[in-house]
Amino acid sequence: MVRTALALASLTGLPATVFNIRAGRDAPGLKPQHLLGARAAANITGGLLKGAEPGSMRLEYLPGRLRPGRYSFDVGTAGSAALVFQTVLPALLFAGGPSSISIRGGTHVPWSPVPEYLEGVFFRAVRPMGVEVSLRTLSRGYYPAGGGSMEADIKTAGKPLAPLSISERGSLKVIKVLSAVSNLPLSIAERQLESSMSVLHDFSSIIEADALEAPSAGRGTSVFILAEFENVSAGFVSLGARGKRAEAVGIEAAEDFLRYVKRRGALDRHLSDQVVLYAALADGTSLFTASEITTHLLTNIHVIGKFLPARFHVEGGLGGEGSVRVEGAPFIRS
Repeated sequence: MVRTALALASLTGLPATVFNIRAGRDAPGLKPQHLLGARAAANITGGLLKGAEPGSMRLEYLPGRLRPGRYSFDVGTAGSAALVFQTVLPALLFAGGPSSISIRGGTHVPWSPVPEYLEGVFFRAVRPMGVEVSLRTLSRGYYPAGGGSMEADIKTAGKPLAPLSISERGSLKVIKVLSAVSNLPLSIAERQLESSMSVLHDFSSIIEADALEAPSAGRGTSVFILAEFENVSAGFVSLGARGKRAEAVGIEAAEDFLRYVKRRGALDRHLSDQVVLYAALADGTSLFTASEITTHLLTNIHVIGKFLPARFHVEGGLGGEGSVRVEGAPFIRS
């Protein structure tokens, strides 16, 4: 994946050529978030880029040396701010000092983690490894207008990351259901919430639910479900769209949770591919179970293997549950 390759090239200082044959679901070539991710990586290293243009099928990146500091990036569209953040986070962890970044773009857009997921799920998983980040969402950006804003403070890692070990979820402690609207009637958020609750009726005794109006320059809606287990959290999001009923938004997120909870794997289908890079950088062997072995997970493993001598062992077939063992190649800034 493009952001994984850029992150690793920035860390290792090795030149990378990324061939992007089909980056996007509707058209080939680089998308705005991929382009800004590349430019952001080059910015924090003082590196050089070739082919960083919309629709480009080939991107060459020659990184320089990592530099901590204060950075500001603007996707300029509803391209994902979170994907840009995930591109530069691994590098800034090892930049030799604390950094802060602000990113404008899409915060609640399709095929991308929302800030609530990063805070409630991703950060919880990687924090014990030594990843310390604080994140603030100042305003939401929806498709197609974008214009959202998020900020993050990143502490430097003074030693290699610790391995990740999450084989079992543990007991389910609480389910938090957040239904939000921006520049639309609050009643829409309430309808979304009611439909989610109707699907989750078997868990009503441990649900914390809220409907709210979220700041944004545009209009949009979302439902985010955070399931907090003893050892891990899982997150499920559904976004509103023109012609999509509020009830459908709420039901969609709730049914995603039910599909997850019927399986036994600890990490949800998105968290698995997001943490595997950090496991590869850790000092020791990481082991986690996954609710689904996805193409994204396997692709990330393939890309990581091009840069690091980490070793991977995946049990389970594509689309099914499985487990992942990673013998890390511990990294620290030289």
